[in-house]
Order: sequence, then C-alpha cells, then structure tokens
Amino acid sequence: MFPRIYTIGPLHLLHNQIMEDGLKSVGSNLWKERLDCLEWLDSKKPNSVVYVNFGSITVMTSQQLVEFAWGLANSNHTFLCVIRVDLVAGDSVLLPPEFVTDTEERGLIVSWCPQEQVLNHPSIGAFLTHCGWNSTIESICGGVPMICWPFFAEQQTNCRYVCTEWGMGFEIDSNVRREHVTDIIKQLMEGEKGKEIKNKAMEWKKRAEEATNLGGSSQLNLDKMINEVLLCQ
Repeated sequence: MFPRIYTIGPLHLLHNQIMEDGLKSVGSNLWKERLDCLEWLDSKKPNSVVYVNFGSITVMTSQQLVEFAWGLANSNHTFLCVIRVDLVAGDSVLLPPEFVTDTEERGLIVSWCPQEQVLNHPSIGAFLTHCGWNSTIESICGGVPMICWPFFAEQQTNCRYVCTEWGMGFEIDSNVRREHVTDIIKQLMEGEKGKEIKNKAMEWKKRAEEATNLGGSSQLNLDKMINEVLLCQ
C-alpha cells in the first residue's frame, strides 16, 4: 500500500536550516508567548532550571496542580512553569498563596513561552512534560532529559520510549503526589541516575543533529522525496 516511506524528522531542525523563510512570521502557537522568560533564563546558571509545561490542551484537577506545585517548591530547584488559564478542568487556576510566597525568588510562572527556544537554553536542566510528540521531539533536540506525566492519546507510548527504550527520562505516576515529584526532580537534577539520563539525552540530541545535517539520513530522504514528487508531475 505504501511503496515509498521517507523518514525525514525532526522537521523543526530541517526548518531551522532555512536562512530566509517568509513563513517564520506566521506563528503556530495556540497561545501568546511571553518572551521575557528568555531574559530571566539568561540570569540562571547552566542546567539549573526545571522547565514545566503540560502542553496546549492537557488539563488536570486543582488537586493535581497543587501537588505538582508543592513538589516543585520542595525540590528547592529554580523553575520556569507554564500555567495556562484553562489548565484546570472546569475550575479556575489557583495556586496556594504560600507556594507563591515561598518560590518567588526562584520561580517564574508564565501563561505560555517560546518552547523551542526555552529547551535550547543552556540554563534548562530538566523538562516536566505531558509527553506530547512535539514536546518530546523538541526536548530530544535540545538534549534535555524529561520527567514524564502522560495524559492521553500517544503520550503514554511516547513516555514508554523516553523512559524505557531511550533512557532519557523518569515517569510520574498518574496519581500525582508531591513527595514523588520532589524525589524525581532531585534524582534527575542531583543524583547519579540523573547524570546517566542527561548523558543519554545528549546522545539523542547528537543523533537528531546528525540526521538533519547536510548529508544526514533525514536531509537525504527529504531531497529524495522532493525529487520523486517533481518527477511524478
């Protein structure tokens, strides 16, 4: 049924090689980006920030949000956290006042951010994610290890590959507990297992770059696909 299959990803690495692109002014985000978070990241040490983003459509309960918040706070690590206005299903997004007070010196909360740029920033040390494919592939290309909380669709499969097959992440149980969140963040940011996972993440980043660089498998397959399409016209 499919005589020709072309493996050409990661697409955004190929796209980034285009020097002049009239489409760059057309954004693909569903939310308005907060660009000042990049300046905030500039002031942080390399590999010191936990980036948190559950994607553009994933929702959670207010209790799950509170558990994630206190898990972050109790880890004592710096964090950049994306919290959409519709993140909590059927309710308003309310963070405990004590959490806001305790973390105001080491945390930044925004409604959305330029994720690809964030994941390529040297200060990012880990990514707490819902494991959607866009987030997963962007994290791989940034060499950022993942803390995975899959929600629906293909996310459980992506999480399985990230944590078990590729060895570049930890999984958080669907029943979120602040102690578990804190423990995993500390393991990834401070522990020996975290160092192994970070090394694996950098290996996968290198593979992605090799595939999309000039002469790489994705670059060659893309050229082949374009030529075949032109020949068929």
